[in-house]
Amino acid sequence: MEGEADEVVMVLMVDGPEEGEVTCSVARSRSPGSILRGTFRPIMRQVTVIGDGQFGLVLASLAASRGHGVRLWGAFPDDLAALAATRRSPRLPEFELDPAVVVEPDAERALAGADLCISAVPTQHLASVWTRLGKDLPASAVIVSVSKGLERGSLRRPSQIVKEAVPGHDVVTMSGPSIAAEMARRLPLVMVVAGAPHATAPVQEALSCSWLRLYTLRDHVGVELAGAAKNVIALAAGMLDGMRAGMNAKSALLARGLAEIVRFGSAHGAEAETFFGVAGVGDLATTCFSPDGRNRSCGEALGRGQTLAEHLAHTRSVVEGVDTCDAIVRDARSRGIELPIMEAVHGVLFGGIAPAQALQSLMSRDVGVERVR
Repeated sequence: MEGEADEVVMVLMVDGPEEGEVTCSVARSRSPGSILRGTFRPIMRQVTVIGDGQFGLVLASLAASRGHGVRLWGAFPDDLAALAATRRSPRLPEFELDPAVVVEPDAERALAGADLCISAVPTQHLASVWTRLGKDLPASAVIVSVSKGLERGSLRRPSQIVKEAVPGHDVVTMSGPSIAAEMARRLPLVMVVAGAPHATAPVQEALSCSWLRLYTLRDHVGVELAGAAKNVIALAAGMLDGMRAGMNAKSALLARGLAEIVRFGSAHGAEAETFFGVAGVGDLATTCFSPDGRNRSCGEALGRGQTLAEHLAHTRSVVEGVDTCDAIVRDARSRGIELPIMEAVHGVLFGGIAPAQALQSLMSRDVGVERVR
């Protein structure tokens, strides 16, 4: 009505836990240019992180830096005791855990009152961990899965595994190009949170900050399949690095590898567009080029002549791409999906084929018209 102030709606993002006075100009009111003052109190949540690997550590510290109450639980009591005492882990040597994070070895106490529960457990162990912990999870808690891969044998995605172990809970997936060593240094990155909008919104609000930008997405299937399949291509990228095959070969691998990911994902009902976004080609590029990528590093060791058993025996990291490769290739064969690069990787991992022989077989394939799907 004439003479009355228009309603003003403000959405503010504050990086950090501090509350304080908010001042802004009101564009249209009875007194143009007048000042609106108020106190902004960010929503504080109880966050529980399940898993004390690299990603669990950095996300626990991120949540604490945002002012949330944070508890961290892991499966190995001795590792937790050392982490609580030193605030450091051999899994991420240069990183120091935020002092506000409570390292809690008792699962029931760790999960008590949790609003958000970040599941940072290797995919092949998800079923056993959540079957054990599910009874202690508060009914209203949203589970944020950050695991990447597919369960060997069943081909279940991480969110499917968790949902079946803990029925009745909202499960979302947080994924994208996210090398933990860079996150530990708070270098800028962008990720997505996939799932139902009512469940992704609080995660986006709780974890977005000045160095992490979170988008939401509905294509849960596409985001998880992208995060799983890119690890297989990263193994191939590492093999090229180990053989010193050059950047031309590696760039071609990424392009043709992406085509295989799109082909496989589309066959499972994913939206093709997802694979060309942050969770798809973005994550693929980072995993294939970063010297810190676990799957790329494993592939590089194989390209230099090391056996898979030798490499796995000398690393503390879980190389998800190994089991995922077997799961994807077996499924693709049963469906008649053509995945020549992933088949070649499978041959190296499980068939005794040398990386150089696998590369030669790919380069000897019949030429044809390029297609993405």
